Amino acid sequence: MTILVTGGAGYIGSHAVVELLKNGYEVVVLDNFANSQMETINRVKEITGRDFSFHSCDLLDQDGLDNLFKTYNFDAVIHLAGLKAVGESVSIPLKYYQSNLTGTINLCEVMARHNVKKLVFSSSATVYGLPETNPIDESFPLSVTNPYGRTKLMVEEMLQDLYVSDNSWHIVMLRYFNPIGAHKSGRIGENPNGIPNNLMPYITQVAIGKRDKLSVFGDDYETEDGTGVRDYIHITDLAKGHVKALQYVEKNAGVETFNLGTGTGYSVFDLVNTFSEVNNVAIPYEVIDRRPGDIAVCYANPEKAEKLLGWRTEKSLAEMCRDSWKWQSYNPNGYTG
Repeated sequence: MTILVTGGAGYIGSHAVVELLKNGYEVVVLDNFANSQMETINRVKEITGRDFSFHSCDLLDQDGLDNLFKTYNFDAVIHLAGLKAVGESVSIPLKYYQSNLTGTINLCEVMARHNVKKLVFSSSATVYGLPETNPIDESFPLSVTNPYGRTKLMVEEMLQDLYVSDNSWHIVMLRYFNPIGAHKSGRIGENPNGIPNNLMPYITQVAIGKRDKLSVFGDDYETEDGTGVRDYIHITDLAKGHVKALQYVEKNAGVETFNLGTGTGYSVFDLVNTFSEVNNVAIPYEVIDRRPGDIAVCYANPEKAEKLLGWRTEKSLAEMCRDSWKWQSYNPNGYTG
């Protein structure tokens, strides 16, 4: 089978491509390098010992997409491309709507035109908004608190409508929780532009000396140690979830949604302390005020994915921390170093 992976040079995309190649799929990667580098592609080929085609193309370029579908006989698409920074989405919402919504519309139109109707879509746990209880399962009410999350929810609704209009579509929507870690080789990992938006890359940049200290946003939540609790999942486990989702859409028409998380919540201090212990690196930090909109606890109920996809996480928090540090210490300046 030949799979198109949009955003395949990004953090999640590169790890997904590794797992697809390991499982014998032919892969074509599309990326516009908004959040990625060409070096990632080279390293994925190095890790897997497999060659594959890469195309620099933006999903807003429908003619370029159409030419790609004329060139290759795709069996399915894993759609990961899109802008993803919550704070930035508040500042420049129209850019997020254009990239994430219009780009996905273009992709689906081209897929339909070429009769490629098997799709795995990268959604997010942000579509649950501010859940009142935990763990969160797929039946929870949906709401969003920022333009990034709204684009994910709108695409989910759009894909539901698409299937209603044409029952030949096979669609899986994956709601990610908090991916961290890196490939065990240390050759590919999370490489944020500028100041990291996520906790783990900020910790690793403090550990490597690029940042003075970690800012902890509040220690007065109603949790065991007062800091926010989240569901952190190893990026390799997440990538394997895409292979399982792909196997599911090969056989099943309709639209199905799955949480990809561990089902366990870890606090900010859990992450900091585990990172320090397994890597023998101190992480200086200061506690500052809470961020508006942050909630105390958020973690997944992943039972549906285990039942229908045969997927469950395997990596421990210690492995997540060890692999994150291996990536950062081997690549102190990311892919440009």
